Amino acid sequence: MPPADPRRHGLLSRLLVVVLIAGALGGAAWYFFGRVPNPDERLVLQGNIDVRQVNLAFKVDGRIESLAVDEGDPVKAGQVLATLDRRYFEDELRLARAQRDNQKAVLERLEHGSRPEEIAEAKDTLAERQAAMENARLAFQRREALMKKGSLTREEFDNALDTMREAEARYRSAQEAQRLVEIGPRREDIDAARAQLRAQEASLSQAERRLEDSTLIAPSAGTILTRARERGAIVAPGETVFTLTIASPVWVRTYVNEVDLGRIRPGMAVEVRTDSTPGKPYRGHVGFISPTAEFTPKTVETRELRTDLVYRLRIVVDNPDGWLRQGMPVTSTFEPMRER
Repeated sequence: MPPADPRRHGLLSRLLVVVLIAGALGGAAWYFFGRVPNPDERLVLQGNIDVRQVNLAFKVDGRIESLAVDEGDPVKAGQVLATLDRRYFEDELRLARAQRDNQKAVLERLEHGSRPEEIAEAKDTLAERQAAMENARLAFQRREALMKKGSLTREEFDNALDTMREAEARYRSAQEAQRLVEIGPRREDIDAARAQLRAQEASLSQAERRLEDSTLIAPSAGTILTRARERGAIVAPGETVFTLTIASPVWVRTYVNEVDLGRIRPGMAVEVRTDSTPGKPYRGHVGFISPTAEFTPKTVETRELRTDLVYRLRIVVDNPDGWLRQGMPVTSTFEPMRER
């Protein structure tokens, strides 16, 4: 039997490789671009856990008095995590209360008007000024008669005239004062005092809120990831003291291609499983579907998917036992979406 031609064998081998590659490319193209999804088929997507974090800080400045937790400690919503030195805030609060009380008394005095005793005092003052004016007039009249007889110098006459005019002016002033006392405060003064009282009450509310803000409270349950400051440190408003990871819910970040996009909707139930505990599913739902397409991210792309456009999904998952951790790979399974 004649030996096989090596060139023919190599040609057949290369032809077979080309056919296989073409078949693979055709199958991939059909799967990602030409296939029609089966509505009864469960959609399965791969993704990773995203754990939300929040930087916790005081709203006010001050010196840290106490720190109640450390890195790795679990915390509950409403738990006290740290406090500032409260003495300065308590002093501000006492000052604001005193200023509010003082302005409140001023407003009440204006609103109540003049007391009977004040009106009587004004009348007595007017009577006194009237008597002084009449005496000054009589004295002036006597000096005027002496002036006509030539028995009084010009200087003495002018002094008597000035004394009478001064007494008349003091009498008119007392008359006006009595009238104002009887009328009472002006409406404009009462309104201005009332506005000032509102300003003092606002300052008091700010002082009370600053005192409350001197205590750092956990906004939700979670675990302390970092402790950035220590007792005795002076911190500014907004300066991070702790970093808290939110225990539940957590997010799954995954991607779906355009072919399967019509098989999901917001609020759709999702079953999430981890590689470490595959027999323990977690329940979640679709919380967000990106309205814009993007290229397959490098963390999940393959050579066949490098040019595919996908849509980002956010799946909100309950994490009651706190086992789901940042970056953990998970498998998300969607129930078939039935026609309504």
